[in-house]
Amino acid sequence: CLHCTSKNKKALIYITYEQVILENKEGLFDGLPYLIYVSREKRPQYNHNYKAGAMNVLTRVSGLMSNAPFMLNVDCDMIVNNPKIVLHALCILMDSQKGKEVAFVQCFQQFIDGIKDDPFGNQMVTAFEYIIQGIGGLQGPFYVGTNTFHRRNTIYGLYPHEIETIIKGKSEENILIQQFGSSKEFIKSAAHVVGGNGYSANDITPSNFIEAATQVANCEYECGTFWGKQLGWLYGSISEDVPTGLNIHRKGWRSECCTPDPIAFTGCAPGGLLSTMIQQKRWASGLTVVFFGKHSPLMAMLFGKIQFRTCLSYFWPTIWGLRGAFLVCYVAVIAYCMIANTSIFPQGLGLWIAISLFVIYNIHTLLEHLTIGLSITNWWNNQRMCVMRTTTACFIGFLSAMLKLSGISDTVFEITEKEHTTSDADGNNADAGRFTFDESPVFVVGTTILLVHLAGMVIKLLGLQPSDSGNGSGIGEFICSTYLIVCYFPYLKGLFGRGKYGIPLTTICMSSVFALVFVQLCRSNIMS
Repeated sequence: CLHCTSKNKKALIYITYEQVILENKEGLFDGLPYLIYVSREKRPQYNHNYKAGAMNVLTRVSGLMSNAPFMLNVDCDMIVNNPKIVLHALCILMDSQKGKEVAFVQCFQQFIDGIKDDPFGNQMVTAFEYIIQGIGGLQGPFYVGTNTFHRRNTIYGLYPHEIETIIKGKSEENILIQQFGSSKEFIKSAAHVVGGNGYSANDITPSNFIEAATQVANCEYECGTFWGKQLGWLYGSISEDVPTGLNIHRKGWRSECCTPDPIAFTGCAPGGLLSTMIQQKRWASGLTVVFFGKHSPLMAMLFGKIQFRTCLSYFWPTIWGLRGAFLVCYVAVIAYCMIANTSIFPQGLGLWIAISLFVIYNIHTLLEHLTIGLSITNWWNNQRMCVMRTTTACFIGFLSAMLKLSGISDTVFEITEKEHTTSDADGNNADAGRFTFDESPVFVVGTTILLVHLAGMVIKLLGLQPSDSGNGSGIGEFICSTYLIVCYFPYLKGLFGRGKYGIPLTTICMSSVFALVFVQLCRSNIMS
C-alpha cells in the first residue's frame, strides 16, 4: 500500500509504470504479462464521464502497451472462476466460419455471496437464464458492462468486414488524429488496428510509454475527438453498457453467449435494500436517457442494422424507468377508486378475464423459478421486489432522467456498495435478508404508496366511501390494493420497527403529508 501526497503521487505512478515495463522488456517469454494500475487525471472543469471515461482511458493505455486484438472487461468485484475462460472466448472470436462477425463474447454474472432465496430480488438468476440467453438467438446478448471479451477494432468504431475496405485506401494521418486524438504513439497503434494488420506488440520504449500513457490519460485528450461519440464506450448515460452494446449491434456486429462449466466469473450482489435501490435507480435513470436519446433501439433499427426482434428485446431494459412511471400512475388510480368508490375494472365476466391473466402470469413465473431449481420463497421475493423497486427506485430514476433530458439538472452517479456478507462463528448473519431503511427519497415514495392504500382500505372497510352511483369499486380494486399492501409488507413492518430496521420518523411524517394531500384531493374531487 503506497501512501503519498498529491505532489509526488504522479511520480510514484510513473515509477510503477517504468518498473513493470522494464520487467517485461527483458525478453523473458515465461515472464508475467503486462500489469499496471492506471490513475487517470480528473479536473472539475472537465467531465470525466464515470465508468465509460475510465474504460476509454484503459483502452488507449492498453493500445500503447500491447495493442492486443482482444480485451477483457471485468468489474472490480468480479472473480475469475474458470481458468480456461480465455480459451473458451477466443474459440468463439477466432472461429473460422463466423468469428469475424462477433464483436464481443458475454459471460453472465453469477453471485457467490447471494443471500438465500434472494430477499432483495437483485441476483437476476431468471433474467440471465431465460431472457438474456434467449436474446442470444437473435443478434446476440446485451453487453452488461462486465465479464466481456471485446474485439479491439469494434471498440475503435469499425463495422464488420470494413477492414478489407480500409486496406485498399491508406488511412490519412489527419483523419486518425481527428478520430483518436493527437498522441503520435497511439495513432501508430490505432492505425495498426484500423489497417487490419495482424497482431504484433508495440516496440515502444518504457520512457516513451510513460510519456504517451500520461498524454492519452489526460482529461483534455478526448476534446474534439470521436471518443465517447463514435469510438469506445459511449457517453451521455450513466448506464454506459447498453448504449455501447446497442451501438455495436447497430453497425451489424453480433455477440455471443459463453456459459462454460464451471461458470466463468462470480461476483458480489448488493447486500442490502438501500444498495439495491441505489443500483436500480441508477440503471433506470441511465436507461431512460438511452430510450429517449439518439442511441435508442428504435433509432438503431430505423437507421442502423438492428433487427426488429432485437429492437424489441432492447426495449425490455430501456423502459424500466418508463414502466415505473406508468405503474405509479396505475397504483394511484387504484387508490383513487378505493377512496372515491369508483371502478376501472369491468363487471361480471370481464373481471374474471383480468383475474385469469394475473393468475396465469404468476403460475408461469413460478414454474420458471422451479424449473431451474429455485424455491417458492425465491419466486415470491422476486415478485414483491419487482413491485417495490419499480414503483420507487425506477420511478425516481425516471424523474431524474426527465430532469436531465430537459436540461434542468444532471444525474448523479451513485456507487453501489457490494460488500461481502459477514457472518458470526456459526456461519449465520442476523442482518442477512432483513430490510433496513434510512431517509432516502426512495423510501419516501414507497411509504407514501403504502399509506395511501392503507387509507383506501380503511375507508372502504369502514363504509366511509360516497354512495354508489352504479359503478362503485368492487372485488377487482380490492384485490389489487390488497396485493400491493402484501408486497409492501416489509414497509408495513418498518413503520413499527426500531433503529435501522424502522422507517425514520422524518420519512413517515413526509409520507403522511403526501398521503393526506392525495386523500384530500380525491375526496374534494368527489365533493365537486
